[in-house]
Amino acid sequence: MTGNQRVLAVILSTGAVLALLAGIILLVRPAGPSPTLTAESDDRLEERMDMVKYQIRDRGVADARVLRAMEHVPRHKFVPGDYVDQAYADHPLPIGHGQTISQPYIVALMTELLDLKETDRVLEIGTGSGYQAAILSEIVAEVYTVEIVEPLATEAEERLERLGYKNVHVLYADGYYGWEEHAPYDAIIVTCAPDHIPQPLVQQLAEGGSLVIPVGPPGGYQTLWQITRQGQEVKKRNVTGVLFVPLTGEHQE
Repeated sequence: MTGNQRVLAVILSTGAVLALLAGIILLVRPAGPSPTLTAESDDRLEERMDMVKYQIRDRGVADARVLRAMEHVPRHKFVPGDYVDQAYADHPLPIGHGQTISQPYIVALMTELLDLKETDRVLEIGTGSGYQAAILSEIVAEVYTVEIVEPLATEAEERLERLGYKNVHVLYADGYYGWEEHAPYDAIIVTCAPDHIPQPLVQQLAEGGSLVIPVGPPGGYQTLWQITRQGQEVKKRNVTGVLFVPLTGEHQE
């Protein structure tokens, strides 16, 4: 074998080893986000990043998990087609049936107030288009969400399934009564406003858990409350003024 032949053989042998190593690396690389969700998410990534920076982080929301979820979830997939170009704007949007998807900042603020852990089980009242449930899904182990408008419940369940959110469970029912079957919950979030705090929700809240809920008359001044449960004691904190669609249903105080 000539000198040139020996050099060529070494190069070929080295290339084979590198190719083998590359194959091994591909085999052991940890699984990333759902391929479907990643593809759905990236087409408006710059808009989402600007939304998080200017509307959310600059207003004081600091929980890194909440910020990551807001950056990752494709909000434009949760609004009607006529409003896609406004999906990342600083205001709520109609989603049909007299309901809305909340302003991004309010979604982030309420999520941060829940003080979530990755092992938590969360109850949401008012599924809407499924956006808030998707944000929660990125942070916690299980999300249970209740929607009283049947078409919205059906559409949200199909949308969440299509986008790869496997840990969200949707129920068509009156959210005033929560979802007792899976109680207690580490956190509860209500995305529509009753005129008082529903006692069934307080009862379904786990020890040490947080309930974040807007309370007040339809179209009038409403207060966002953070409620924590310590034994039989319930503590309330007035967070800020808000404006939500009313909690509807056949419930009675």
